[in-house]
Amino acid sequence: MRAHVQEIVFDCADPAGLVRFWAELLGGAPVDRSPDWSYVEPPGFVRIAFQQVPEGKAVKNRLHLDVEVAELEAAADEATRLGAERVASIVTDDHGAFQVMRDPEGNEFCFVAG
Repeated sequence: MRAHVQEIVFDCADPAGLVRFWAELLGGAPVDRSPDWSYVEPPGFVRIAFQQVPEGKAVKNRLHLDVEVAELEAAADEATRLGAERVASIVTDDHGAFQVMRDPEGNEFCFVAG
């Protein structure tokens, strides 16, 4: 048996708000399926969905998205304008560079230099 990833689901407090952040960041049209479930289908990527849960985020994500961008600083500035926040500064090593970010609900993701 082979399986494939249909979608990636984030637990959150405000699905309609969070889907709009990610749609602006990655492209695609936000869809509100119900008050507690929204999703976006970014071009060239699997669907990302957001489901409302009663509890808040308490610890660092065990899974995060790495988003390739041409310019780390410009991408981080744009994401910040949309409601994200930077986590520390850009990290550069022998393999490249990345910027750790948090979306408006605190979910970590990284911009990776492309």
